[in-house]
Amino acid sequence: MPDFRVGVTRESFLPYGLEPLDRLGIAWERLRAQPEELTPELITGYDALFHFFAVVSRSSLEDAERLALIARHGVGLDMVDLDACTERGVAVTITPDGLRTPMASAALALILATTHRLVERDRGLREGRWTVSRFGLLGVGLTGRTLGLIGFGSIGQEVARLIAPYRMRVLASTPRLTQAKAAVHGAECVDLDDLLRESDVVVVAAPLTPETHHLLDARRLALLKPTAVLVNIARGAIVDQAALVDALREQRLAGAGLDVFEQEPIPADDELLRLPNVVVAPHALGYTDELFHGCVRSACAAIAAVAEGRIPEHLANPAVLENAPFVAKLERLAAR
Repeated sequence: MPDFRVGVTRESFLPYGLEPLDRLGIAWERLRAQPEELTPELITGYDALFHFFAVVSRSSLEDAERLALIARHGVGLDMVDLDACTERGVAVTITPDGLRTPMASAALALILATTHRLVERDRGLREGRWTVSRFGLLGVGLTGRTLGLIGFGSIGQEVARLIAPYRMRVLASTPRLTQAKAAVHGAECVDLDDLLRESDVVVVAAPLTPETHHLLDARRLALLKPTAVLVNIARGAIVDQAALVDALREQRLAGAGLDVFEQEPIPADDELLRLPNVVVAPHALGYTDELFHGCVRSACAAIAAVAEGRIPEHLANPAVLENAPFVAKLERLAAR
């Protein structure tokens, strides 16, 4: 398909390339530059973008007459102006099928590492403190305790499935969740404040939106039990990090497992990194061969669909289907 052009944002980490596009004969190339925010000059001339985390603003799309699709590698949309994409006739897709199990596994890894005090034991052993590391630290078992899931999309539901052998009570809080839908996945639908009061482990798996920014502020963090553990695999800004540091330092919270931070990369001298009851990863704990194969396969399937003039799966802005410029783009591609 030589007349269908795919641009790949330069920060995209592609350990295995885009083999699904190669197999279909769809040419792709990396953008010639990588500013923090994409510019119209970089996007012009492409029919689709394979997108990792560069900012796509309204001004990025000023000359988007040809662009029909932004295929995100991931599910977060805080860096993409969805309304502007819809208005300019640009579909945006995400890859929940590629992320579901790897990210749920990452959450489980942080739960186990934190409750078993893995980092503290590892550090103590390396420093020659065998006896203290072995007998001076007591972990917390999960069986029969309560897991709270903030966000109950595909990743939250998969966390509930993976945690099932521990026979935990599972609470879930997310907009528009019903008791019937929660029950299908072995969970109970509850108010967020009740979830925080009752849970022994809380996992944040919600998208970052204006409504979820600092959703867990000082007031809500104070609702957690002092024996509770907080895990965040979503976006750092959903949790007020300064308030979290205060709660951990003052032992009003037993521990935290964090793959994301308010500022990324987190400064090396950040107090959070000096706390002994915190397990951290650089927003990459889910980065496995399974994740990259799955996300590339899903994003490339969306690109291939649009290249043939078809509607892709996993649309983040379904309203674009009613947009005349987008319909015209699909018709043009279908007629090739």
